[in-house]
Amino acid sequence: MSVSRQNGRKGTRGYAHLVEIKAPVARVWRAITDPALVRIWSGADAEIDARQGGVFRMIQPGSGTREAHIDIFDPNRRMRLIYLHNRDAPPCESAVVDDFLLDVRKGEGTASLRLLGSGIPQAEAWDRHYARLRVGWERLLSRIKATLENPPVAKRKAAPPVEAPLPVRDPPLAGFDF
Repeated sequence: MSVSRQNGRKGTRGYAHLVEIKAPVARVWRAITDPALVRIWSGADAEIDARQGGVFRMIQPGSGTREAHIDIFDPNRRMRLIYLHNRDAPPCESAVVDDFLLDVRKGEGTASLRLLGSGIPQAEAWDRHYARLRVGWERLLSRIKATLENPPVAKRKAAPPVEAPLPVRDPPLAGFDF
C-alpha cells in the first residue's frame, strides 16, 4: 500500500538562494532597500521604511501585496523580513521569513547576496505558494544581478524630427508673362 507524502505533512520548509554580483556591497544593499531601485528590478511598487521595526511592502499589480516587518536591519550586511499574513496565502501558524545576507566572498567589488526563506508550512495547501516564492525570488535575484551589473541607460529625449526642406522651384523667368 502506498501512502501519499502529501497527507499529514507537518513542519515547515524553506529555500536558499545565492547570487554573486559584480558590484560593491553598498550598491547591492541600496538595491534591496531603496524603493525606487526595488521598482526597477522587481517591476512592483515598493514602500520601504528601511530600519529595524520598519515595513517592507511590495505591491505587484495583479499578484497582490506582500508586506513584512523588518525584524533585523544591519546596513550593508543583513535584513530579515517577517511577513504579515497575506489574504492570498493559506492560513498558517508559523512565521514566514526572508533573511537577506550580504558579504564579500570573491574579493572587493563582488558582493554575495544570500536569501534564506523559512517558516513555510509543509501543508499541501502551501505547495503552490511555496513554489511561487522559491522560483519568484530566484528570478528576482537574477534580475538584481543583471540590473546592477548592466545598469539601465537613461533614455535621452529624442531630438525633434528635422523637417525636410521644401523643394526649391526654379524662379520665374524674367520677362515672360504667363
